[in-house]
Amino acid sequence: MANRLAQTTSPYLLQHADNPVDWWPWSPEAFEEARKRDVPVLLSVGYASCHWCHVMAHESFEDETVAAYLNAHFVPVKVDREERPDVDAVYMEAVQA
Repeated sequence: MANRLAQTTSPYLLQHADNPVDWWPWSPEAFEEARKRDVPVLLSVGYASCHWCHVMAHESFEDETVAAYLNAHFVPVKVDREERPDVDAVYMEAVQA
């Protein structure tokens, strides 16, 4: 079953369009959904040629049990850092501080 990423044009996001995680692309609608459900956003930033992004997808985001938990307790948002370097820069600065 495809998720919202199937509607995107990003090669990286399209790689995750069939994950059982109900990914949202970075958008005001995703954050509105989180507010409406009163749950945090789970943010995953990556890019198409990132080895560890593929490992994480295979070991976690393709797992039905993990996906069910994430879908129930978060609004999962996937960001292509090559399309949104502004978003990537903010979070990279925070984790490297």
